[in-house]
Amino acid sequence: MRVIVDIGHPAHVHFFKNTIWNLEKKGHQVMVVSRDKDVVIELLDAYKIPHKVLSKVKQGKIHLFEELFIRESKLYKIARQFNPDLIMGILSPPVAHVAWALGKKSIIFNDTEHAVIAQKVTYPFCDVICTPTSFKKDAGKKQIKYSGYHELAYLHPAYFSPNPEVLRELGMEVGDPFVILRFISWGAHHDVGQHGIDNKIALIKELEKFGKVFISSEGKLAEEFDRYRIRIPSEKIHDLLYYATLCVGEGATMAVESAILGTPAIYVSSLAGTMGNFSELEEKYGLLFNYSDSESALKKAVELLKDPELKKTWGLKRAALLRDKINVTEFMVELIEGLPGKKSGGSVSAVSDESYA
Repeated sequence: MRVIVDIGHPAHVHFFKNTIWNLEKKGHQVMVVSRDKDVVIELLDAYKIPHKVLSKVKQGKIHLFEELFIRESKLYKIARQFNPDLIMGILSPPVAHVAWALGKKSIIFNDTEHAVIAQKVTYPFCDVICTPTSFKKDAGKKQIKYSGYHELAYLHPAYFSPNPEVLRELGMEVGDPFVILRFISWGAHHDVGQHGIDNKIALIKELEKFGKVFISSEGKLAEEFDRYRIRIPSEKIHDLLYYATLCVGEGATMAVESAILGTPAIYVSSLAGTMGNFSELEEKYGLLFNYSDSESALKKAVELLKDPELKKTWGLKRAALLRDKINVTEFMVELIEGLPGKKSGGSVSAVSDESYA
């Protein structure tokens, strides 16, 4: 098969990397197209994944539409030349539109219920919509549900083993208490009008009473926060998350990553409660807490940090989750190789309405 993979966010690099490598090992040809956002290019280069950059992120809503046009036109030209059997991405309108225009198959992965506009302009043109079983919306006959999360495509034990060397790079040892804070830029189309942590300084000062504080930021940090910035290669962030005592932040992906790794996570966002994976991680597994206000989040953070058995307890919770969930990369590869060979006119009845447990 000839496959194009669209990478638009750092989390997409991690989500697709093992699938890309597995497909290539099986003899398939894979082309990666990328978006210059945050550390996307840095990660792809670190993993030695060849890619073609389609666009660079700019601030402002008007630039989102401008960039969308640029991405679609460039992807169309590349796809015509590469002639793929399949194009896939994470809720990517260009993937669906270009595949439809060229009569190619497309797979869209999605775990973000509130990204309504992107869904409306993507779903009608794609062939398959893959969502976790925890996803709260019915996407119709094209939907395939699987018992997992995006983050288990790279944090499943089959692919991830923590490396304590990252701690030594930061002057720490295993068991040293520290907290990771994650700030985002709120520039995505589905983030417009939303908000997160509003008392950053107070939060940092309180958390510093329990150990070191490190900040991961999607955008430029204010000078007063720069000394807290995590100064490690981006590909090592999951090792650091594994050993962290707590993760507090506005970033949805990092919150889920922390929970899956057995590190207590507190998600602070006006979007709290809107996503099925977050609800499941909190209500079923007790690995993550959702708050729409910063004051409640800070109180919970202090409560957790006072618990001497915190990491041990979360390790047991993580084990329970992993017993329930599948190897998502394995599922993705099987799905890709099992797709019908010819375009089905917008219906994929041969593979839709299924759940993979």
